[in-house]
Amino acid sequence: MTRHDSDTYKAIAPSPIDEHALDATDLRIVGELQIHGRMTNVELARRTGLSAPPCLRRVRRLEELGILKGYHADVDVEKLGWPITFFALIGLESQKGAALEDFEGRVADWDEVRECHMIRGGGDFLLRLIARDPNHQNELTRRLTDLDAVARVVTLQTIRTSLSRAGIPL
Repeated sequence: MTRHDSDTYKAIAPSPIDEHALDATDLRIVGELQIHGRMTNVELARRTGLSAPPCLRRVRRLEELGILKGYHADVDVEKLGWPITFFALIGLESQKGAALEDFEGRVADWDEVRECHMIRGGGDFLLRLIARDPNHQNELTRRLTDLDAVARVVTLQTIRTSLSRAGIPL
């Protein structure tokens, strides 16, 4: 079965707001765009069994709802000079809202921070960062350690990434 067969996608239950209800066609659109984000609207319409204008309306609706948040190229970071990926487990001195928001705001300005997750159990935040070399990684770790309200930083360097998936299973 190919990814665009109609049986692959099932309608999901509506959320409390009816405008967020997605039918099987919406899920087909999301699924196809997760795999082939650069396809034309005409090709997307063909794959989803729609004509081009209704397909475009649905895509725009999914964008307006924030379900489709953007379109990105999947780049090889190593080939672009960023061979080190590492995770940093951050513990803050305080879990007050202001401290949490301050930390999030500070690291959001760092280009090397690719993901920032507030977590439960074992720390307050988990960051995914990239670095050009070991010295750069050490500098980023030092910058994290020096941030106000940071009590501890534990870094975990990636040796190899055998799987990295974008999107969700549909």
